[in-house]
Amino acid sequence: MEKFDLCVIGAGPSGYAAAMRALDYNKKVLLVEGKKLGGAGLWNGALSSKTWWELSRQISTVRHHLNLQGKDMPRLRFKEVFNEVMNATNMRQAQLQSQILHAENTDVDENITFKRGKAFIETPNQVRITLEDGSEEVVGTEFIVMATGSRPRQLPDIKIDEKYILSSDGIEHLRDFPKSIVILGAGVIGCEYATVFSNFGYTKVHLIDKGNRILPFEDTDIVKRIEGNFEKNNVLIHRNSRLIRMEVVEDRVEYELEYHNGRKQLFTVEKALVSVGRVPNIENLWSENVKIEKDERGVINDDTKTTVSNIHAVGDITSDMALVNIGELEGRHAIDQIFGNTNKELSYKNVSTIMFLNPEVAGVGLNEQQCKEKGYNFRVVTMDYECIPRAIARQLTDGFMKIIVTDDNDMKILGMRVVGFSASASIEAIALMIHLNLGIEQMAELVHPHPSITEGIQECARILCGKSILKPHLLKEHVTCRAWRSGDYIDLLNLNLIGE
Repeated sequence: MEKFDLCVIGAGPSGYAAAMRALDYNKKVLLVEGKKLGGAGLWNGALSSKTWWELSRQISTVRHHLNLQGKDMPRLRFKEVFNEVMNATNMRQAQLQSQILHAENTDVDENITFKRGKAFIETPNQVRITLEDGSEEVVGTEFIVMATGSRPRQLPDIKIDEKYILSSDGIEHLRDFPKSIVILGAGVIGCEYATVFSNFGYTKVHLIDKGNRILPFEDTDIVKRIEGNFEKNNVLIHRNSRLIRMEVVEDRVEYELEYHNGRKQLFTVEKALVSVGRVPNIENLWSENVKIEKDERGVINDDTKTTVSNIHAVGDITSDMALVNIGELEGRHAIDQIFGNTNKELSYKNVSTIMFLNPEVAGVGLNEQQCKEKGYNFRVVTMDYECIPRAIARQLTDGFMKIIVTDDNDMKILGMRVVGFSASASIEAIALMIHLNLGIEQMAELVHPHPSITEGIQECARILCGKSILKPHLLKEHVTCRAWRSGDYIDLLNLNLIGE
């Protein structure tokens, strides 16, 4: 029986990162994947869906410029767009593959072994692998990292056939842009696909939202901006609605809604996308003799450690955030816990996120809603993109940035949100400052390149410190600065309290 220092089950973002980090410790590593190398980080997930978004955004821009000239947009062929998405995912997979397949690369680290197959933990130190050809082998291992990811959640009353009613995994089964599609679920994934289909311009998009607004975890100002752009793009948002039924009728999808006032309405569309979250892949992963505890959200873990001392759990199979960067963070951290001499615990307080919407939304730290839930008093400044020269130069002024700090003299940074062009490239300095527990004064003193979107961050910091170039009391239509104190907002501009 072959023996390893570490067996990593799952070669998605968290598992792959764990395996590569273990090589830094000069450990003998086995990496096992039952489906596609790269997992949801590449396929039917992060990279593929964001490539769809990038392409749709480019097409939307071209269509806009042609419309200004009174010209029609040439018909786009779905197959060509689909091939572009596949080219992107294949390129990234080839990069990952080149580091672990010995047969194709003589420079591969001899400590890494990659096997395609289904892994099953028989004991804490023994893993049985069912290979692609049906044969089985058993390996010994000192430590195990479980990184088997997640899959789209299915609802008991809706049959997902991946032809008419799709999950996010079923997008690749499309052969043309549907003329109409209903998306069940107004969270991040649902809203991102609503953005993609509406940007291409060939699909009438319906979005079912059980509440009175999409993205219920985000602040109202962000949601209003995204909802407004959806409606400008001809997206129909079913607010305060409950799905009664959804089924395929004569090669079309028929769905019925009941609204909060009791009114019912029937709709028919060409396709449906069910986007109601994801569930962890933990079925048939370990034997009854392996006492790993779990709940409805996944494997129970503490700082990646499970209830079995030599087995760790990372990525989507835990109850933490299901994001690629979080998965990679946890995978690397688990290895440092196993083979390194570190007592450092995982921290999620400065995790950066992106929502690929119209426009994109990037964030780090807390938003206003979360600050209120925690009982904090805070100050918040917002500035429209109309005040940022780079956005003006690009004629992409639909957006704003917002910085939240503690309501005291230190003004420690609690969080930031950016809505607009290049949002995702604008938040890393703030993420670092949150990590270092610094106040906003340091950001106000940095010299930013000109013209750049990050100049807006600097000016927001200057406003909070009372020394801005753009005087906010003269630009009230573009700048707000408020404090949340004892359950209510105070306008710091009107009261001339900025910098106090």
